[in-house]
Amino acid sequence: MDPLFIVGILVGVFGLGFIVVYNIIISAKNSVEESASAIETVFQNRHDLIPNLVEVVKKYSEHEKSLLENITKLRSSAMSGQEITPEKLSNENQISGTLKSIFALGENYPDLKANENFINLQNEWSNIEDNMQAARRAYNAAVKLLNNKKQMFPSNIVAGMMTLKDYPLFEADKEAKNSLDAKNLFAK
Repeated sequence: MDPLFIVGILVGVFGLGFIVVYNIIISAKNSVEESASAIETVFQNRHDLIPNLVEVVKKYSEHEKSLLENITKLRSSAMSGQEITPEKLSNENQISGTLKSIFALGENYPDLKANENFINLQNEWSNIEDNMQAARRAYNAAVKLLNNKKQMFPSNIVAGMMTLKDYPLFEADKEAKNSLDAKNLFAK
């Protein structure tokens, strides 16, 4: 066989391999961006819930004014950026914690707890949080897949030639993790 023909075949095989790996990496990146978009949609749904919740709670509780002001500030800062960053994820975790505190107010205000709008908002929030968990799992799986492609041979060679940004994992806030400690629940 002609050596030039063999070299041509090798170049063709490596070129085809490069194209396949490149397309796999692009597909993984697109999955991350699609998952990030789904998370943004859930964030927006939650942000849309906040003004209604604040109005309902305001009628029942003047004592909780600082809590309501805090959630309003968090909502404003969360809506300022579109890209998912560690700071945005931290802010969203703070929103979750504050919303939990607001819904816990129902225990202190029986009239609020019985209010139909409050109950509807609580149910809607519960559905949004379920959607958030599903979106978080999909996003983290997509980020993990992309990170694996960026770190594993031979795709790491192709990924090194591309300018791929790092995407943060979306982790539950530390308070939520600590609140699930079963020992603390039964130690009383």
